[in-house]
Amino acid sequence: MRISEFTNGKAEARFRTAYEHALTRLWPRQHTATTVPTGFGSTRVLRTGPAHGQPVVLLPGAGGNALMWHAYVERLAQQHPVIAVDTIGEPGASVQTTPIRDGHDAADWLEELLAALDVPTAHLVGCSYGGWIALHHRLRHPGRTATLTLVDPAGLADVGRRFYTWLILGGLAALAPRALRPRLARAVGNSAILEAELMTLMRASTGFRRRLPLATALDDAELARLDAPALFLLGERSALHDARAVAGRLHRLAPAAQVRIVPGAGHSLTTDDPAAVLDGILTMAAPQVS
Repeated sequence: MRISEFTNGKAEARFRTAYEHALTRLWPRQHTATTVPTGFGSTRVLRTGPAHGQPVVLLPGAGGNALMWHAYVERLAQQHPVIAVDTIGEPGASVQTTPIRDGHDAADWLEELLAALDVPTAHLVGCSYGGWIALHHRLRHPGRTATLTLVDPAGLADVGRRFYTWLILGGLAALAPRALRPRLARAVGNSAILEAELMTLMRASTGFRRRLPLATALDDAELARLDAPALFLLGERSALHDARAVAGRLHRLAPAAQVRIVPGAGHSLTTDDPAAVLDGILTMAAPQVS
């Protein structure tokens, strides 16, 4: 297997410039950027908020990086340390050196990262592909997860043609002139394309070759082992899966998990209904009353 990388130095330099510009524009000034070595490559994390306490660890979706959480960071950091991650193998400031073959490798990478950051327990938040990684991490390294908040996560059903069509149409809409994007966002059901800075960054990543494994569906036995406090936020109109069918499967196999179907929202749940996502994260990260 090959690793994710830029096609050439020019493509990488173009992306790095766009990334730093977006970071300056979107991210709180009071933060630290740390690069952490792992067996899969160096991983960049952005930290903000209090120095002590169980951190909220934010994992982006496929094709994204820590900056996708920019609208959430300041509010979360009022109460919790926040660690936003540029997932290894995605277009960001991390640099992959070793292939990730499957969910086990992705879980091992995350475990190495949290151990190196001296994070004994964390509130893991994963969006889409990041949710798939968080689920595998909990199953493979159960001692480090305090809670899970999974935002329309991958890995709960097989991915069908509908999702790839949604993905392609959203990518094309993101390339359209800015004035047309609101209409196109409604037409394709993808509010993420209205994030102007992130769409500029996405266009700058066209020279990046992503080579990560598909987010294959977890089987019944794996979901039945999910014993951490978990909240699944599912977009009612998600193109990734049938939200009601997924909710039924979760209720059957992981009855202790909370499942919320967010009305009117699609797979771009973090931009479709930020209030619902923020409320879910804060609820899960709140101190538990025994």
